[in-house]
Amino acid sequence: MAQGTAGASAAKQATATVPIVVPVVADPVATGLVASLARPGGNVTGLTWFSHEVSAKRLELLRDALPRTKRVAVLINPTFPANASILQAMELRAKSLKLEIQQFEARGPNEFESAFTAMAAKRVDAVTIIDDAVLIANAKAIANLAAKKRLPLMAFNETVEAGGLMAYGPNFPEMYRRAASYVDKILKGAKPGELPIEQATKFELVINLKAAKALGLTIPQSLLQRADEVIR
Repeated sequence: MAQGTAGASAAKQATATVPIVVPVVADPVATGLVASLARPGGNVTGLTWFSHEVSAKRLELLRDALPRTKRVAVLINPTFPANASILQAMELRAKSLKLEIQQFEARGPNEFESAFTAMAAKRVDAVTIIDDAVLIANAKAIANLAAKKRLPLMAFNETVEAGGLMAYGPNFPEMYRRAASYVDKILKGAKPGELPIEQATKFELVINLKAAKALGLTIPQSLLQRADEVIR
């Protein structure tokens, strides 16, 4: 079992024969982990989650929540292999929404403060994230800095649970549970290269009204009605 793109890439570099199951991976084809979703080939298989569409959709939901938004910061880990293709999808969606997106980099916790300080200096209206193992692992620190800089944060579930404004994405725990079935099949003789990459089917919108109140924001009722969960 290997976590995310970085973990799967490291495992694949270490072995071409031991089967590798990845519960959550952004873009396994673009990053070279597999040949195709239908027939991965090689020794890697697992689940993916439409990272490009999810990242673009977050911009749309931010605009729905905060209609006056013009500039959105995108926090990335520059070492994440899928950044370029995800950013391209976000740029296309931003253009259609008449939004400007600006990139800010952080390789780890020691660079978060400077990234958020730079966002505040650029007077962005909100911040979103390209999901990467390093950023996901530091959800609380990111949410705390967004609150400190009074920046509405739209990211993944862990950030909204830590105090961010909104989250949109797949149900990651469910994907991990599904990954167990891949392990079971491989242990019973299936070849990983012949097991199609499964795509996430359940996506959730969570809105934190406590965070909205702290930021002095009012979330439109129409968006609250679309939410799968509202934190009050």
